[in-house]
Amino acid sequence: MSHLARSSASLRGMPTAARLLAFRTSTSRLATTQARCYSSAPKPKDAQKSTRSTLKFATLGVLAATAAYWSQGPVNVVECEASVAPKGEKRSSKTAEADKKRKLDGLTKDSPMRLRMEAFNKRLQAEITAELERLDGQGKFAVDQWNRAEGGNGISMVMQDGKVFEKAGVGVSVVYGMLPPAAVAQMRAQHPNIAVTKESMPFFATGISCVIHPHNPNAPTVHFNYRYFELGSSEGGEPVSWWFGGGCDLTPTILYEEDAVHFHQVIKDACDKHDPRYYRDFKKWCDEYFFIPHRGERRGVGGIFFDDLDDKSPEELFAYVQSCGNAFLKQYIPIMEKRKDMPFTQDDKMWQQVRRGRYVEFNLVYDRGTKFGLLTPGARIESILMTMPLTARWEYMHEPDLKAHARLMEVLRVPKDWVPL
Repeated sequence: MSHLARSSASLRGMPTAARLLAFRTSTSRLATTQARCYSSAPKPKDAQKSTRSTLKFATLGVLAATAAYWSQGPVNVVECEASVAPKGEKRSSKTAEADKKRKLDGLTKDSPMRLRMEAFNKRLQAEITAELERLDGQGKFAVDQWNRAEGGNGISMVMQDGKVFEKAGVGVSVVYGMLPPAAVAQMRAQHPNIAVTKESMPFFATGISCVIHPHNPNAPTVHFNYRYFELGSSEGGEPVSWWFGGGCDLTPTILYEEDAVHFHQVIKDACDKHDPRYYRDFKKWCDEYFFIPHRGERRGVGGIFFDDLDDKSPEELFAYVQSCGNAFLKQYIPIMEKRKDMPFTQDDKMWQQVRRGRYVEFNLVYDRGTKFGLLTPGARIESILMTMPLTARWEYMHEPDLKAHARLMEVLRVPKDWVPL
């Protein structure tokens, strides 16, 4: 680890992009997990029956210090609420301890998938936060490192009150723990290879999550999350069960149909590299998942959503997830370049705040990942609620201006195929 400390001083004076490139070179030994992947993925299962989406945000400890250099800010080390284990209780699993050693020794393409997915998430977090800082031109990401007694930790990176972004959060989580029998039984519905048991089982979850709320009402909010889950991982053996999940979606306040087309076309191109079914099936799943029943409308104009993917090889599915994650900046940055400086009215801003309220309603009432995180013992609440906008509004008996927003409300109620299926 000493080579990271030695390189830190020379990184501080560089622009973000240059620091990122220099840091990648200095950490190549730790990041050898960028294995080539070859992809394909199964079609989705019923979204209503899908296992709860697994955890959210943030990363493993070694990159906490480096995140500070990406954002030119200090690292704030915090503890999860349940991170102090009761007296006599084991503080970290054997798998977590063995994985620490594997990472110090240097990862390869034959390393466990959980460590390779973790490394991919870290790289993607670095690229996205660097590009968002470049686009904003003023805001910097604050960096919080958090730790879990059971094993694993993470980094939550949040920008607030930037020039372009009101709030932007990008986090990567690495979590080891024990899953109670009731939760194991729930997962068996989607993964019948899990044996009936009355005992808790070890689990591992890692994911990257990003939510961006711009100042300008012409610029859309965006979200993505890609994750990997293992059940029953042992120190040296294979997991009992594993799967990938994730997706992305766009939430405009003012609808520009060409933005929706662009967003969907980029992710469709990423999906089509692996299987022509992916975009068709996962786009439909997204439209069904990001639905607010009490409003009778979708959260936004969709994207893709998938979960419990395990019926292809880990290599194929890992490659697919990498294609989706790597597509994000191409999906979103061109839209922001066009919209971030457009003029807007006070009425536009008020409408944005009302739509932000809908975003909050979905996340707190229906989102499985948020609910799973809030119910997880020892969860870090600040990281789970990082998706919330800085400001929102709820007006009693509000009626939208249909002259201005009729087309948006139409596509929120009846999803549109933005690109040919």
